[in-house]
Amino acid sequence: VQLQASGGGLVQAGVSLRLSCAASGLTFIRYALGWFRQAPGKELEFVAAIRWSGGSTKYADSVKGRFTISRDVDKNTVYLQMNGLKPEDTAVYYCAAEPWVTAQAMGYSSFRYWGQGTLVTVSS
Repeated sequence: VQLQASGGGLVQAGVSLRLSCAASGLTFIRYALGWFRQAPGKELEFVAAIRWSGGSTKYADSVKGRFTISRDVDKNTVYLQMNGLKPEDTAVYYCAAEPWVTAQAMGYSSFRYWGQGTLVTVSS
């Protein structure tokens, strides 16, 4: 399994940014793909997840209404559209994958496959 995240950068507060995660090696129909983030000095935090089959989504309260997760089934890629970025969104963002059934059962707290992180820095 390979998960390749990209799209991070340094932006000003209020602007938008889109992260991408190219995935391979999965039986996609069984999986959920998600985004997590880790801010400096803080624990890893769930951000959003999408079920590959059907596209149902789940968001952390902290990003609801600002972030949108989506997938392109032809490109095997998951996106995280981040609008209205705030300085508190500054973090390393990680793409991850987990079978949908266990992702739900475990409250999106533990994913088995991880990509490398991409740094998002939001300046005030």
